Formats: sequence, C-alpha cells, structure tokens
Amino acid sequence: MSEEVLSQNQVENLVRAMESQSQEKAPGDEKSPGHEKSSGQAADDKPGQTARRVRTSAYDFKRPERVGKEQMRAMHSLHEGLARGFGAAISSMLRTMIEVKLISVDQLTYSEFIYSLDNPSCFNVIKPNPLEGSWILDISPVLSYAIIDRMLGGDPSPGDLIRRPLTEIENRLIGRVVRTFLDQLQVNWENVVSLTPEVERVESNPQLVQIVPPNEVVILVGFELTFGRNRGMINLCIPFNTVESFNAKLSGDGWVGYARHRSTPETRQRVASSVDRAPVQLVVTLARSRIRTGDLLGLAVGDIITTEQEAGEPLEVAIQDVPKLRGRPGAFKGKKAVRIEAESSG
Repeated sequence: MSEEVLSQNQVENLVRAMESQSQEKAPGDEKSPGHEKSSGQAADDKPGQTARRVRTSAYDFKRPERVGKEQMRAMHSLHEGLARGFGAAISSMLRTMIEVKLISVDQLTYSEFIYSLDNPSCFNVIKPNPLEGSWILDISPVLSYAIIDRMLGGDPSPGDLIRRPLTEIENRLIGRVVRTFLDQLQVNWENVVSLTPEVERVESNPQLVQIVPPNEVVILVGFELTFGRNRGMINLCIPFNTVESFNAKLSGDGWVGYARHRSTPETRQRVASSVDRAPVQLVVTLARSRIRTGDLLGLAVGDIITTEQEAGEPLEVAIQDVPKLRGRPGAFKGKKAVRIEAESSG
C-alpha cells in the first residue's frame, strides 16, 4: 500500500470527476450506480452548483380547496372565542364545570361530513339570517344524552350508547343548549355579519338532510365538550357558498375582528346610557393641613387649626379620588352645597 497522501486540491479534483461521470450516466439510467438522484432535484444541475429542489404535493380534484389559508386561520380565531363564551354560558346553565375546546377547523365535502356522523343524532338545521342557505349544528348522541341527564338532576356517567332518536321532550331540553350556542355564535360573528340564527328543524337521521350538493365544499368546525367523565363532540357545518361573499372580511388583513372596533352613534348611545346610571363618589375637600402628633394629642374643644387654604379660594372637587372641578361652598334648600365654577387645573 502506498503511503503517499493526497493533497486537498487532488481530493477536490477526484470528487468533481466522479460527479461529472455520474451526471453523464444519469440521463440514460433511472438510478445510476454510486449516485442516487433525489426525486426533487432538477435534471439540468451542473457540477459545483447547488441542487435545486422542487417540493410537490398531491392535489385531490374531488376535494378542491376553495377556502384560503388566511380565511381558515380567521375562522379558527373566530371560533376560539365562541368556544370560550359557550363554555362559560353552558357551565352556568347546567351548574357544573364544562370545558369546551375548539378541536379543528377543516374544509371537506358535504357528503364526507354527513357520512362521518352517527345515526341517529341530534341534527339541527340552522337558518343563519340574513345569509342564504342553511348551516348544520350536530350534537353527538353521547353528549346529548349526558346533558339531558344532567338537566333532569342526574349525575351522568359514561355507559352504553343509546341507539334511538331523541323524544319530543328531550328535543325541547337539548334545544336550550342549541339556543345558548346560537347566542354565542351571534356575538362572535357580529364583526363579520350581523347574524340572527334560528333553528329551522331538527332531524335524527343526517342522511335525510341535504342543504347543499354532496360535492359542495363546507367548513367543519369541531368542538369537544368535557364534563365529569363524559366527553362528546359538537360540529358546526358552514357551507362555503353561504359565506363566500364575506371572503374579504375573513382574510387576515380585512377581518375587522383583528382590529379595534369603530364606534357608531348607536354604540356610543348605549355606552352613554349605561354610564349615566353608574354611581360615582364625589368628595369636596375643604382644606388640608399638617400638624405634629403632640399637637394632635393636645387638641381640645375650641382650638383652631390653621390651614394653607385661603378663605376665598375655590374648593377642590374630586370624582372617584381624581380632582376634576373647582367650586365654592354654600347652602341650597337648607343643605350644604357646592357651586361648580371651573375645571381643575391639575
């Protein structure tokens, strides 16, 4: 074996020679010996140049992505607030701690959504006025029966799934939960559109309801409710064609939910009427002074305490401990009073 050591230049020349030979063999062979080409590498790469890679992904024409990523992010943020509000509202209604989590916001076809549900189920068709079309609010049977048990005074525990539709009385009870959800939905969507959703009808078999064609794209918002040892799903199905006209408002830049709310005459009037009825504390300070502790302990009836307040100087009027006005003391209808003369300069 030769003990000759190759120099750095010789090593680099050998590497370049091997790369050039591999490049010449590659066009004729799918896989050339000693050089396995990456599927994402461009065919016209030259020796010494960085290989260019193309990231590819499969596109399913049966499930076209009509909803952009910005709109999906906005829908996620929008319904995160709905989950928090609905969790607080239903916890208060059922008088127990209920955790509501936003699990997913996906787009899929309406047929895929329908065949993923249990049958029977609590399947509510919602009319999202003033929007055209209908939405779907589905409550899983595991969750609906546990909620009804709790509303009737029981302590529900996980058990065998009841395979029957809800009775008329049970539908009325679960309707209170649906109404609570729709109230929170209205509050959280008010920055996009002023909704007044209402239940159009309730079905037990999801496959009997077709609000859009089977291949129509819908946005599926999934919430998970947990209370005690019970856990179940609430699914909100929003056909994209019902909110497509509000695409700009659902974008990351155009959604007003991310910005500060612009006040309107109606909102200012509501705030003013609420503030008008709020009680506040008003304090008029006659004077302030400092004395020594020994003088304070020696005070007796008839002693006079001098202050730095001039006799004719206006008094300080403070609202909630904040000096705001200046006034003069007097009497009005037999009671002590202060006449406001100016705003406080401080």
